[in-house]
Amino acid sequence: MKKKGDSLGGVVEIRAVHVPAGIGDPVFDKLDADIAKAMMGIGAVKAVEIGSGINAPGMTGSENNDPMDETGFLSNHSGGILAGISTGEPIIVRVHVKPIPSIRLDQKTLDQDGRPAVISTRGRHDICAVPRINMVCESMLALVLTDHVLRQKTLL
Repeated sequence: MKKKGDSLGGVVEIRAVHVPAGIGDPVFDKLDADIAKAMMGIGAVKAVEIGSGINAPGMTGSENNDPMDETGFLSNHSGGILAGISTGEPIIVRVHVKPIPSIRLDQKTLDQDGRPAVISTRGRHDICAVPRINMVCESMLALVLTDHVLRQKTLL
């Protein structure tokens, strides 16, 4: 890609383990909604999935449900969150990152007077944000989880 002067997007998967069951809220402060909002606040992020995510519509209820027995959950299609509340299973989040727009290839645009122009970016540029955004996503998930744990402690 670098030789071509173009860029790529990608997907980052983050897993949080040992999250206590019961954090979150079923209506106004859903854990999954807060995670999605936080991840969408990161530059270049264009979509967020939790658990089965975009694959869930292609599944039946019996395939997507997370059955339980006396040992606990038998699957984790919900990504560790059911009805906005953590289940105690690993929280699985996938963040979809767009390609970096600063590329060497000529691109059509408009100048400050609204006339057609061509732009390209020179200099050193990464071809993909994914290697650098991993830590940002991990940190953002940690912040949301910590916030929810602290909220719950203030209610006790």
